[in-house]
Amino acid sequence: MSQDASVLICDDEPVLREMVGEYLSGRGYSVSEADCAKVMRQRMSEASPDLILLDINMPGEDGLSALRDLRSRSDVPVIMLTAAADVVDRVVGLEMGADDYLGKPVDLRELEARIKVALRHRAQPAADTPASAGMVPFGICTLDLGGARLLDADGCEVHLTAMEFNLLRVFAENKGRVLNRDQLLEQAHDKSWEPFDRSIDLRISRIRRKIEENPTKPEVIRTVRGIGYVFG
Repeated sequence: MSQDASVLICDDEPVLREMVGEYLSGRGYSVSEADCAKVMRQRMSEASPDLILLDINMPGEDGLSALRDLRSRSDVPVIMLTAAADVVDRVVGLEMGADDYLGKPVDLRELEARIKVALRHRAQPAADTPASAGMVPFGICTLDLGGARLLDADGCEVHLTAMEFNLLRVFAENKGRVLNRDQLLEQAHDKSWEPFDRSIDLRISRIRRKIEENPTKPEVIRTVRGIGYVFG
């Protein structure tokens, strides 16, 4: 996706919105702003953004609550903005379906890099997957590689973030092979991870809740202690 993508900034700090908005506009993005979750929904009803920057700590409805509601009806990529020390909020945000997070104060160049990654993830599945790709059973679900979808036993689509689909695709392509975290992140094209980043574990935990009969005793994607994960 090119830099003409639209970004919605939802943050109660006007200085931050102005700073980020001015920078992204100068880089070719179409930018809209909201100072709270209510206004964010209004902006989305007017035009669907390609990506949302969502602050966690806002007065009234906080970002996590807004994310929960958003994920019930949209798969738009979301990058959470968090205070540097709010590790718990980052974990919860990823578990609830955020695509990425960035600590404040925001480094504008890093923010743009993460936006590019999130937008590329959204666009990649259909482009990178052969038209002849088939259906891969994943526990109680089936992964439709060609359609970039996860289907439950009744054929209904189960919500996946782009990164979750990419991880399932990697497992499907490496069935029976133990993969460490670095291999998973590299093959899933996640360039935003940092050394010692444990977000891969959170994402796999979230996937397990969707595909496993008993997520607390996973049998589809198993943990190989001290090494990584294996499918099948």
